[in-house]
Amino acid sequence: MSATAARKAPAEGGATPRDPRDEIAEHLKPMRLFALSLTRDINRADDLVQDTVVKAWTNIDKFEPGTNMRAWLFTILRNTFYSDRRRARREVADAEGALAGRIAEKPDHDGRLAMADFRAAFEQLPDEQREVLILVGAQGFSYEDAAEMCGCAVGTVKSRANRGRKRLAELLGVEARDSLEMTDQSTLAVIAENPTSG
Repeated sequence: MSATAARKAPAEGGATPRDPRDEIAEHLKPMRLFALSLTRDINRADDLVQDTVVKAWTNIDKFEPGTNMRAWLFTILRNTFYSDRRRARREVADAEGALAGRIAEKPDHDGRLAMADFRAAFEQLPDEQREVLILVGAQGFSYEDAAEMCGCAVGTVKSRANRGRKRLAELLGVEARDSLEMTDQSTLAVIAENPTSG
């Protein structure tokens, strides 16, 4: 059933089902963070989110009610980013750390892993590894959801995540057995090896 039909058909008990358009606004903040992880530029990220919302709004009839709205939006956002990137044939670097600065902020006290070091290391990862770590770590998507959004196999997503985490550990001089004394949960989630599955 299309989203349009779902909006018109009364639910059990006679209640009108919720319009999926109403749910889009609930995902703006995570979309903006994901857009920042891809563009590494706050203005481009905002434009990307706006383009994504417009596309989602105009194609809402393609959304299947009852499925994961955030995954659907992230897929649109990701596809829009790569389409724009192919057209532009250029990439803007995150010279001032705009991406990592907005993913999460560490409190002002010292920790084992300084946020500035993490930002610098994270920026050195290839786009594919950074993207997957944001999806399965910071955003909490399962490997399966991330694979669907990235249009690749689950094994590819796991491999990218593992290689990204290994490279981060190397860049930061962190041993797997070391305890990471960090209070920033988003950063810990990016480094963690066991995202939600299923």
